[in-house]
Amino acid sequence: MSTSLPPLRSAYDLERVLEFEFVRATENAALQAIHWLGRGEKELADGAACSAIYGVFDILDIRGEVVIGEGIKDNAPGIFVGEHLGTWRDGSPRFNIALDPIDGTNNIAKGLPNSISVIAAAQIPDGAPSAMKSIPSFYSHKIAYGPAVKKALEGRGDRCFLDMPLGEVITFVAEALGKRARDLVVSTMDRPRHHDIVEQIRRSGAALRMVTDGDIAAAVAPSMSESNC
Repeated sequence: MSTSLPPLRSAYDLERVLEFEFVRATENAALQAIHWLGRGEKELADGAACSAIYGVFDILDIRGEVVIGEGIKDNAPGIFVGEHLGTWRDGSPRFNIALDPIDGTNNIAKGLPNSISVIAAAQIPDGAPSAMKSIPSFYSHKIAYGPAVKKALEGRGDRCFLDMPLGEVITFVAEALGKRARDLVVSTMDRPRHHDIVEQIRRSGAALRMVTDGDIAAAVAPSMSESNC
């Protein structure tokens, strides 16, 4: 049995319907993975989350192709790039999908917080080959900030900070939030390759929070009003 999409009046209607299905998939993944919390079995937790996501997509009436997935880097259980998700019935809407059933499997295994199940998707326009790019890279230069900083950036005609020295970024963010640099908490992965980033953060006067695993949860934090990071 498949979950057929109801009659839709617009792309917005389609987006609303699928949002709930994607949320259901990630919720199911989290509920299955929690059984392995603190049990030292990160691959079993990952496998349980993958099965939960498959269970939702197997009855969802779309033609979805995974363009960004997990499992290649460490041969763990995963939903792989190139896999088809959904019923793939003729006429069903086409989607490119990026997902990670669990980002932060080490945290699950150790009984720690900040693991998260994530899905992003983009509908492929009629006649277009794709809507998202599959980029074969395990590491990337990225930065996350909240809505107040986004608004301040747009006010000066910028879109992101990637070419700006980190010290200047921290100063700009502090001004956008009406704070001092020393009032900010900046998070980065605890990796040897981030030594220079750590030094720049400390020189700025901002507090530093090192993340051992699960950087997606850390990237979401600045957009949450109750977060202190």
